[in-house]
Amino acid sequence: MNIKRISRILLCATLLSMLLLCGCRKTPPTYVCITAEQAKELMDTEQNYIILDVRTQPEYDMGHIPGALLIPNEVIREQAQDKLTDKDQLILVYCRSGRRSKEAAQALVELGYTNVKEFGGINDWPYQTTR
Repeated sequence: MNIKRISRILLCATLLSMLLLCGCRKTPPTYVCITAEQAKELMDTEQNYIILDVRTQPEYDMGHIPGALLIPNEVIREQAQDKLTDKDQLILVYCRSGRRSKEAAQALVELGYTNVKEFGGINDWPYQTTR
């Protein structure tokens, strides 16, 4: 074999390796957006889940979904690991309108939580709330 042929083979092998490695990149973890109706169905059929309210304490005190745990979005990264100990547990996240719940859900995923579902805001919750 001559040098040109060996160089071409090495170049092709290098390019092929680069293409294969690019195709194997993992997609970043993410949460799943669901509707209030889908969240309620999960609450009615699942056993081991957490309803996570990420609003402020005064908002929570004005009314929340029964059984909801409060961790305000502003402190989710600092408090999640102490209050949400099972990273594979189903976590249903909501806020007032849906903006903070999306931020909190993404923060949870970045912290390693694997089963996070965001369902918007209590403004769109057609079911019972409690004070």
